[in-house]
Amino acid sequence: MQPDPRFRWWALAALALSGLVIGLDLTILNVALPTLASDLGATTSDLQWFANAYNLVLAALMLPAGLLGDRFGRKKLLLAGLTVFGLGSLACVYATSPETLIGARALLGLGAAFVLPLAVSALPLLFDRAERAKAVSIWVTANAASFPLGPIIGGFLLDTFWWGSVFLINVPVVVLGLLAVSMLVPESRSAQKPSLDLLGILTSGVGLAGLTFGLTEAGSRGWSDGLVLATLVGGIVLLIVFVVWEKRRPGSALVDLTLFRSRPFTWGSAMATLVSFATFGLLFSIPQFFQAVSGADALGTGLRLLPVIGGLLVGAQIAEMLVVKIGAGLVVSIGFAFVVVGLLIGGTTTVSSDYWFVAVWIAVSGIGIGFVLPTAMDTALGTLTEERSGIGSAVIQALRQVGGTVGVAVLGTVLSIVYQDRLDLDGVPRDIATRVEDSAAAGVIVAHRFASDELLTSVRTAFVHAMDVMLVVCAGFGILGVILAVVFLPRARQASQPELTSTGAGGVRAAAQAKDG
Repeated sequence: MQPDPRFRWWALAALALSGLVIGLDLTILNVALPTLASDLGATTSDLQWFANAYNLVLAALMLPAGLLGDRFGRKKLLLAGLTVFGLGSLACVYATSPETLIGARALLGLGAAFVLPLAVSALPLLFDRAERAKAVSIWVTANAASFPLGPIIGGFLLDTFWWGSVFLINVPVVVLGLLAVSMLVPESRSAQKPSLDLLGILTSGVGLAGLTFGLTEAGSRGWSDGLVLATLVGGIVLLIVFVVWEKRRPGSALVDLTLFRSRPFTWGSAMATLVSFATFGLLFSIPQFFQAVSGADALGTGLRLLPVIGGLLVGAQIAEMLVVKIGAGLVVSIGFAFVVVGLLIGGTTTVSSDYWFVAVWIAVSGIGIGFVLPTAMDTALGTLTEERSGIGSAVIQALRQVGGTVGVAVLGTVLSIVYQDRLDLDGVPRDIATRVEDSAAAGVIVAHRFASDELLTSVRTAFVHAMDVMLVVCAGFGILGVILAVVFLPRARQASQPELTSTGAGGVRAAAQAKDG
């Protein structure tokens, strides 16, 4: 029996909760890294692999997860993904060594690889065209809320309990998500089961994992490092092989490449990816600014990030109303314009800038993100038939994941190069200077340890200058987004959409037919 369609908004709450727990885990981990280093005796390499193990498994398995959802049932595998994520969280809680924690983090990545695409795939099945934009906005906002909430919750837990509590908090949220999804989200699957494209799964998974690893390591090793180059080139080659292979398997491929013949899907996905690039760059630098320059702790950093979410909420609400009148293309281009203005204002930040100034420009950027991300995702999701909902959502999420990774790698490299170039380390011993050059956070620690106000000023000034340059570079990509959105996205609300349902009840009938099939 299918749930009453009147409860689809409660179903959306369950899906949003599922996405929120994934985002919280990522942001809370960043807060816990210093404590994990001391309590588990983790090296710098171990700390990197706490994140890498998760990201690599997520990148490798997201596309197969979408395919399996289409084949065996999206709700069923969403529940399985949540269960695995909960078990992975428990494994993290009781990890006794860096190696066991790395393995547990990989298990979390496995769960997240199913949760993220399959939660999104349910949206076009639950909601018709008139309501889907609001549903996507709510889902995006819930995910984005993890950025300030993670440091706030993580800081409180670390100050009050032991480090395992930052992972244990996932368990009750997962249990609540399991109950809500099982009761409220309808089952759905493709009427014609897609084949298991093993070579496509292998080449896409290893290719995406290689690309993700190379981009992640480029920030610390440098772009000329042999391992970085090998994994980047290997990942790109495998992805090219994947595309060539998929073209030879029409009707039985892992990814139906005809999706990209749809301009709304292609450019909606591209705009979501581009804004993810800018968003991750922004959220990579601002917490460092609050901590290294303003002296905020994890809790204070989370509170200072709240204007981004406030702006996103406002932007999403306004965009939802505007898209019906002026079309997705103009709404997305206006959103990118807000992002550009916010970032350019941010590019004038100085060491002595008051918090209100920073709050204003990150809020303006948040408004722009609220315009762009829900609208772009809704545009892409609106082209998906029920047959391709799972894998189509996985493609969108995979592109966003890669876009975010590229953003952190490229913009992080800009930040690091300019920061190191701007530092004044005359007279500082080489071993100490090397530590200062690692990051602004390390530089501040060294400056405090040696009670050097001069070094502290140099570190903070260099970092703020580097952040300003990075924000201007980021704004350049925002300008590109303005142009591409105007040219390629629909300028008016499309009159026709894929016939996911023949009712306005949010796709319940289609889901029932798919389940019977």
